[in-house]
Amino acid sequence: MYLGVDYYPEHWPKEMMEEDIQGIKELGANIVRIGEFAWHLMEPKEGEFDFSFFDHVIAKLKQQGFSILFGTPTATFPAWLAKKYPEILSKDENGNVRVFGGRRQYCFNSDVYRTYSARITQKLVEHYRDEEAIVAWQIDNEFGHEGSDMCYCEQCHEKFQLFLQDKYETIDALNEAYGTIFWGQTYNDFTEIPIPKKTITTHNPSLQLDWARFRSYSVNSYAHEMTNIVRQHKGAHQQVTTNVSGGFFQKWFDHEENVKYMDFVSYDNYPVWGGLMEPISPAAIAMTHDFIRGLLGKNYWIVEELMGAQGHDVIGCLPRPNQAKMWSYQAFAHGCTNMLYFRWRGMNRGAEQFCYGIVDHSNRRGRKYREVQSFFAEIASHEPLIQSEIRADIAVLYDYDNIWSWRFQRQSEGFDFTNELLRLYTPFYKWNTHIDVIPVTRDFSKYKVLLVPALQIIDEALGKRFEAFVKQGGTIIFSFRTGLKDKHNNIHFKKVLPGYVREIAGIEVHEVESLSVSQRIRMIGEGKYTGKTSYCSVWRDLVTPVTAEILYRYDDSFYPQAAVTKNTYEKGTVYYVGCGAEEDVLQAIAKDVVLANDIWHIPSEEGVEVYKRGEGDDSCLFVMNHTAEEKVFQHITLHPYESKIVLLNQW
Repeated sequence: MYLGVDYYPEHWPKEMMEEDIQGIKELGANIVRIGEFAWHLMEPKEGEFDFSFFDHVIAKLKQQGFSILFGTPTATFPAWLAKKYPEILSKDENGNVRVFGGRRQYCFNSDVYRTYSARITQKLVEHYRDEEAIVAWQIDNEFGHEGSDMCYCEQCHEKFQLFLQDKYETIDALNEAYGTIFWGQTYNDFTEIPIPKKTITTHNPSLQLDWARFRSYSVNSYAHEMTNIVRQHKGAHQQVTTNVSGGFFQKWFDHEENVKYMDFVSYDNYPVWGGLMEPISPAAIAMTHDFIRGLLGKNYWIVEELMGAQGHDVIGCLPRPNQAKMWSYQAFAHGCTNMLYFRWRGMNRGAEQFCYGIVDHSNRRGRKYREVQSFFAEIASHEPLIQSEIRADIAVLYDYDNIWSWRFQRQSEGFDFTNELLRLYTPFYKWNTHIDVIPVTRDFSKYKVLLVPALQIIDEALGKRFEAFVKQGGTIIFSFRTGLKDKHNNIHFKKVLPGYVREIAGIEVHEVESLSVSQRIRMIGEGKYTGKTSYCSVWRDLVTPVTAEILYRYDDSFYPQAAVTKNTYEKGTVYYVGCGAEEDVLQAIAKDVVLANDIWHIPSEEGVEVYKRGEGDDSCLFVMNHTAEEKVFQHITLHPYESKIVLLNQW
């Protein structure tokens, strides 16, 4: 098991290096991450490569028995490169150049930037291919983070047109797919096609979706090129990864595609960041881990685990004592196998002065140091358990085409895809079940339950896959707007909603209503939910049951149609949640589904997460208190933010 820190020795006087390494060693660490922002140090002038500083750092680290994760430095290029080749700089929607001075300002479609980044990557990896201490290479740093996945420069425009020409072959085929007869937008040639900068009203939805696909292609083709270079020149003992940043569903690239040539996925875990008064919800944090684990379908690393308060400008809240430690336990519960904390010491200069570390600017080893030290000592004894495979009976499905479609046409002011995914995920999380978060293209036949949030793009092939799943006894929970569109981002013609899943859902939707941000519609229960009331928000499909039974209907004299339904189809069951239903409704449905499908679960107090790991006599429970209050789980008392690993055979 690797336990360590992110270390930037180039930020400090060389005389401090031995003191730093000794301090890191006394944490109980055995690995450090270095180098990912140090291009200028490695190539101070064009073509003059100098790795002597890191030769010295590695020699010092090896004396103390450290392993090393080395980052390729292409996220922050040197000033001389931007001065000589200003065309490498990306542009925003208004055509403004993102000048040298931040990070990740490069354009993924710049041939010049690809040439220079390929060269520094190759030179670096060749230099250290035989270095036994380097166990893994990290490609770039947080691809697409902070808006760097979007560029509107001339290079992107030209390559977007070529991308479309390669996809459609003829301009007539594109015109037909886009429906450019509308608003007189018909093209005579691919060179007439714009990129979707600001215009009056809005751009064609099909054009916008293809633009998102092109952005994804731009990011991922660059990532694949750099990954291939590292693979060609690395040592046989060295692995390849990249660190994924949060906010997955706000990005403009497909993450599964991004990491598919990696040996393992790494994640930067920040449950709170600048500007947040409090962390994101425990369920939201858990979902991010399940998403990362789902990218390659296996356990993963965390290479940046928050310990101190964070912020470039506005600072987020300071994690309470043992809260960051608890988030570390949560990460290991959900499939993390190796962890590095960000960062060893907070930097006193530059843009991240307020990104606090294990050690702060005073250089004193205080509470946070002791917290990391205690965590490393505790978790290291559980390595066999940590390495075990996680098996889930429930899967949440997502599709980037669908997410991008929603981003271009929100339809409701209150719509946010992440929130809608969490709307279905959270009730099952609160029953402490195992959940995978995976792309809709993945084989989902092995699961018992599928949660399908706001999947408006469903073609006939996907509809048949859902049908086959239900026929074999599977349970699906769809939410509103399901099955509306095809892969061109156009609404299905002559298809009653929910399109290709209408029969298995046993319903029809003939009218819909977008709800304002402040609007809540009352619902009343039927059948086993008679006497119960609740509310919904964001959206409502006015559902007409065909074979389905009504669970809730709208309490509305004009539109009293069904809101939530359940349908039996051959051996399986399909729920349709036609609105932004509140948690009480979905929590009850989740319980019914878990019981009906014999899925392992265990009740716990609000704010207490329980996650089962291992099999048979070796199984255990990770028990984590996400609250500032004392909690009790079974006979176990948990202090605020306390975490425990409980062996089931000793419980």
